[in-house]
Formats: sequence, C-alpha cells, structure tokens
Amino acid sequence: MGMVHVVVVGAGLSGLTAARDLHRAGVDVVVLEAADRVGGRSMSETSALGSRLDLGGQWLGPDHHRVAAMAAELGLTTYPMHTGSIPAVLDGARRAKGTTMLVAALALVGVAVLARVGTPKRWNRVTVDQWLRRVPGRRARRLLEVVALTSWTGDLDRMSVHAMTEMIGRQGGLVNILSTKGGAQETLLVEGAGTLAERIAAELGDRVRTGRRVTAIVRTDAGVTVRTDAGDVRAEKAIVAVPPPVAARIDHDPPLPAARSALERNTYMGSVYKAIAVYERPFWRGRSGGECVVLDGPGSVVFDSTAPGGPGHLCVLIGGPAARSLDPLDAAARRQAVLGPLVAHFGADVLGPVSWHEKAWHRDEFVGGGYLALPEAGTTDGFCPMSSTPTGDVHWAGAETADHHPGYLDGAVEAGERAAREVIAALSLRPTP
Repeated sequence: MGMVHVVVVGAGLSGLTAARDLHRAGVDVVVLEAADRVGGRSMSETSALGSRLDLGGQWLGPDHHRVAAMAAELGLTTYPMHTGSIPAVLDGARRAKGTTMLVAALALVGVAVLARVGTPKRWNRVTVDQWLRRVPGRRARRLLEVVALTSWTGDLDRMSVHAMTEMIGRQGGLVNILSTKGGAQETLLVEGAGTLAERIAAELGDRVRTGRRVTAIVRTDAGVTVRTDAGDVRAEKAIVAVPPPVAARIDHDPPLPAARSALERNTYMGSVYKAIAVYERPFWRGRSGGECVVLDGPGSVVFDSTAPGGPGHLCVLIGGPAARSLDPLDAAARRQAVLGPLVAHFGADVLGPVSWHEKAWHRDEFVGGGYLALPEAGTTDGFCPMSSTPTGDVHWAGAETADHHPGYLDGAVEAGERAAREVIAALSLRPTP
C-alpha cells in the first residue's frame, strides 16, 4: 500500500478530524478503518418518511463549540430538542410517587457533592451497585439504576463510585449530564450527527479506506509500519483514534510501555442499545411529554428528538445488562419489549411506528460498545481524560482523551484536532530527506 506521512487508525469523528486537519496542512495522510462504514460511534440513517436520525452519538450541549463550528462549516442545521418540564417516571401503569423522586434526588445530590469535593480513594473500591443497595426504597433504587445504566452504560458491579463521580465532574456536573434544555442533550442536527463523519470522509476521498483491519504496528527509527489484513502501510507517524479496549486488539513491536498497556487492559466498553421509533407526527405532544424514565421491563430513558416540521421521533436508550438482555430476542420481540412499557404514557399508538431503527452497540465488533471506555472498578487507569502521551511515533486520539467533554462528539473533535497539531509540530522538526 506504499508510503505516506501519517496513517490514522479509525474513521470515527476523532480520526477523521485529525486526518482532515493534516490533509489541509499539506500532510499526506491515509485513514484505515476496519468496518465497512465511517463514523465509529456515530451513525445516521434515513427513515421511511425521509427524516434523518442518529443511532449513535447525536447531542450537542450549549458549550460544545468545536462540533457546533464543524457542523456549521459542513452545512448542517441545528435544532433544539423538544423538552417539557420534568420527565415522567413510569412504573408499570403508574407514575412513580413523589417520595420515590425525593429519595432518588437526595441520593443524586449526595453523589453530586462527592463529585465536586473529590472522592476518597476508598470509593474506588466501592461499586455503584454496592452504593445503590444503601439507598432506601425499591423504586428509588430502580430509578437510580436506570439513570446510571443509561448515563454511563457500564455494568454497575464493574463501575466504582469514584469512577462515576470522576465522569460527572469531567462531563460538566450531574445537572448538565441529565438535562436537555441548557444541558448535554440540548441540540440535535437535522441531517444527523453521523453526517459529520460522512462529509469529512467525502472531502478526504480515497484517502479513507474502509474494510482495512489494523492488526499490528511496528515502530522503528525510520517511522512506523502499520499492518493490515490487506497489506502494510509505512509512514512517519501513526494516530490511533479508537478507544483503548478496541486498540488493545492491535499488536505492537516493540511492546507498548507498561502504562499504556495497563490502560488498554483495565478499561472496557459499556453496553448500550438505542432505538428510534418514527411516526407520521409527534402525536404525544399536547397530552403527554415525550421525555420519560421507564422502570418497567428492561428499563429505559425516552426522548422526543423530533425535528421541526418533521415526523415524530422517539429515541429510546437502554444500558448495561438490560441492553444485553434484548440480544436473544428476534426483531419483533425486541420492539415489543422496548415499546410495550411506553403504552401507559403514550397510548397504544406508540406500538405502531411507521419506521423502526435499532442498534446494539455492544454487538458491533469494530466499536465494542458505548458511549465511551470505562475503567474497571478498583483500578487507577481509565479515568478521563485518558492519556494521550505519544509512544514514539504513535500518537493517540479518540473522545476519551479530550480535556473537555470526553465521551461526547465535541470531545472527539477536540482530540482529533490536538493529535493533528502534535503530529504537524513533530513532522516540522524532522530534517528534510
């Protein structure tokens, strides 16, 4: 496959951002992607009614300036997500009582305080599952469980309280994480967030090569050789722009430093299932809000992601073991399991979407899960921002390495831009052959 200046491993938004910046700086770059599509943890589809929707990352917060600027440059249109006041909490055919909400709110306030003041190291040995057992009230515990699973997607017996509070702090606080208006779920893109990656890839043209699984990276004094199942690529530099648990599949010669190996070994991808149900119109408006937390069934969080003037979109997220519990079901049974518990709130019409779209990210062999890599309980590796210290001529990107908004689209853009700057600076210091 020849010789280039830089090889980027991974055609997610972070890798494509790095490649675009390198290309615009006159650097010869190629992007190698194992999957047959670009986008990584973002993925857009078109519904039967012609609307665009996101099965992966989709939201922009009010201070996500990098991705907002990119969207504007690429000609994408933002719109505020339709939101009510307080999301309904559904427990079977009933709404959760005020006492349930109060107990859960007090527990969340306690976690938010821990996130602000810093948690003692002992909380790194206490899992979220163990913490939840101390919360009084079955329904309050269930509400907190669903919120935690859909917010971070990790198994709660694998996630420490310390890791949870670190993520809360890094992601702008609990209110920001859980909020729509003024929070991390404030804005969407009419054309879909996956279109960002598609349009950058179109600009890069044949420099982006899908279906190229990277198996090994060899580092020498002369640069790097990136080995794939379709041949080798030699380059001066490489940027690995995939999450650490996915990067762990790549062999390195010589072996990676101990700290980097520990990061890849002690992190894992969460489990998350996402579905978008599309209707002729958002029939629920005017009689009930489109946002709710569902305690029944697998447990889910539902958002009204309808674009202005478009057909109705209901976005459903299910995380952790609950997401994996849907895997053995056939498509019809999965849809019933997801939409059935919504009837009490939305009415029977919710069972008949015109278009149905779903994605189990933990079953995607090239992504491994979502939303981001998580640290194993008790380890000191894997807290965001994850290390991006170069390993010789191998540089590291990906949303987990962002200083701001790690795990979000904006973090992916930040990390890609930073990796490109590093590489451009390093190449400029090398003598011309």
